[in-house]
Amino acid sequence: MRLGDFNDLEIAREVSIGLYLTSDDGDLLLPEKYRPVGAHVGDVIRVFVYRDSEDRLIATTLEPLAVVDSFAALSVRDLGPAGAFLDWGLEKDLLLPHRNQRQAVRVGERVLVYVYLDDASDRLVASAKWQHFLSPEPFAGTVGEAVQVLVAEETPLGYSVIVNGTHLGLLYHNEVFRPLRIGELLPGHLRHIRPDGKLDVRLGQAGYDEVATAANLVLAAIQQRPDGRLPLGDKSLADDVYRRLGISKKVFKKALGSLYKQGLVELGPEETRLVTVS
Repeated sequence: MRLGDFNDLEIAREVSIGLYLTSDDGDLLLPEKYRPVGAHVGDVIRVFVYRDSEDRLIATTLEPLAVVDSFAALSVRDLGPAGAFLDWGLEKDLLLPHRNQRQAVRVGERVLVYVYLDDASDRLVASAKWQHFLSPEPFAGTVGEAVQVLVAEETPLGYSVIVNGTHLGLLYHNEVFRPLRIGELLPGHLRHIRPDGKLDVRLGQAGYDEVATAANLVLAAIQQRPDGRLPLGDKSLADDVYRRLGISKKVFKKALGSLYKQGLVELGPEETRLVTVS
């Protein structure tokens, strides 16, 4: 049985307070309120196993927001002498000990953490020092490859992200179309592998999809203006493009080309106009 994860366990017996499930660590209780409809002795059911407020092993059919050995963004529900308590979707909150905090946290704050089983206490705990749990091995992917990007924190350069759940990456501010939320899991692609092993990534798939995403952004910005004119064009300054749209001048020009080929816009040096259908 794996503590802090989902397990397929057999129902050993029924009692008034629920079902007892068989495991290598002894029988554990699935409270009656979590009993699956139609479940009986001998059935094998999928449950999440953790420890209750009295440190007893217990099962639930609730879906937690994180499992052991994974990263997740969780909200601080309460503070106490032992540390902060995080809401992870279960009755008992997840402890973020003081020693595992990078800085003092506040109630309501959203924190990126790594969930692990503490060897000393045999309890599930969280650590906001998530960088310590990244893989030290070289990233096995290649430039242009599709990756999953988990937003970890905002930095002066952009956003620190966790790539494929294992490696540190960076999304640059001038290549992000909108503010990102800590904990967002987004599709992206590998842009560059730096000599220090860190990764530069972009959102979306490589190639045309990036242009299509930017084209939709530009078109939406034009359509939102009453006169159908966006005060940005091929000769506009890169800083103006980024300030208004949050994309680079290079991507903006590709987006304009795509929209023009589709007959959706007319291009001017300092503005882009929506084509009106008479």
